[in-house]
Amino acid sequence: MSGSEAGRRPGHEPTAVARAELVRQIRAAGGLGDPRWHAAFEDVPRHLFVPYFFVATARGYQRLSGSDPDPERRARWLEGVYTDGPLATYLRDGELVSTSSQPSLMAMMLEDLRVEEAEDAGPPGTGCRVLEIGTGTGYNAALLAHRLGADRVTTVDLDEEITGPARDRLAAAGYRPTVVTGDGARGCPERAPYDRIIATCALPSVPTAWIEQCTAGALVLAPLATGLIALRVTDPGAVRAEGRFLATPAYFVPLRTRDRTGAGACTRVRTDLGDRVSLQELPPDVRRDESFHFLWSLAAGSLTLDETLALWQRAGRPRRERFGVTVDGSGQDGTGQYAWLDSPCGPYRWPLGGG
Repeated sequence: MSGSEAGRRPGHEPTAVARAELVRQIRAAGGLGDPRWHAAFEDVPRHLFVPYFFVATARGYQRLSGSDPDPERRARWLEGVYTDGPLATYLRDGELVSTSSQPSLMAMMLEDLRVEEAEDAGPPGTGCRVLEIGTGTGYNAALLAHRLGADRVTTVDLDEEITGPARDRLAAAGYRPTVVTGDGARGCPERAPYDRIIATCALPSVPTAWIEQCTAGALVLAPLATGLIALRVTDPGAVRAEGRFLATPAYFVPLRTRDRTGAGACTRVRTDLGDRVSLQELPPDVRRDESFHFLWSLAAGSLTLDETLALWQRAGRPRRERFGVTVDGSGQDGTGQYAWLDSPCGPYRWPLGGG
């Protein structure tokens, strides 16, 4: 374990007290059952990675900072940093580009990576190698480095405006994972292979480069539609992976990739019902049902609204965990990726991402 004085176990200073209370709340809600992740959340100071954030107001965004001369605004900043919620951390031309995820969701995702399985399976002393897509503030990378060791953690984000400050904050907190400025959709082949890939940005489909850069048996955990898909890599060379969605909902900023000019652009990810006219024609109970929103997002571009509604009703309003995704490099179904209900070989499946 590494870390600066600021990253050691909570004492009595206000930031440490606030951090301890956040950890207590996550534990009370059923998270951080693994003592090693519990220790990481206790030790890593979130406020070092979120020196400021933005709060939406009627006039746009208000910036709250730990260095604000106004003590009331500083108190609001500290309260926000250690509240169990997401924070807007980077804006460009008024558009939200990067966030710090909800801590309890981060804890759940880190535990669902099951890094201990890779540690137990590998030769003694080798550990689990993790690629994180979406560095953001660097806080999640610090938690990974605390648990696994910085040499086993690689984190990628598109812009130096994000990776530069994250790299500095990580170093200030005593962690030095490999921070790469690059297109996350391409992974990071020079540091491959990976036993785990975790993404903190929403996807329309799974980049095949990630599968290719994994070891056999690796796990890829990523936001897709409005859920979290956990894919087990069966054959990296043939780009084959398969898995189901976790039960929890998850809403993330979309993955940004480089276009042909080299400029950054967001992937298209449908996270709501889109066609409001059609939506108003649906029964009220359907409009309110979150499981329908999930299916409509997952079926984007492949099923019409009527087809999605019929499938949802026929299947008994299925929850997220009944759905899964198969990635097949042989090009099955003409796309190489497809979503399915209940079974990859069952009657209900469609190309992922509208391919």
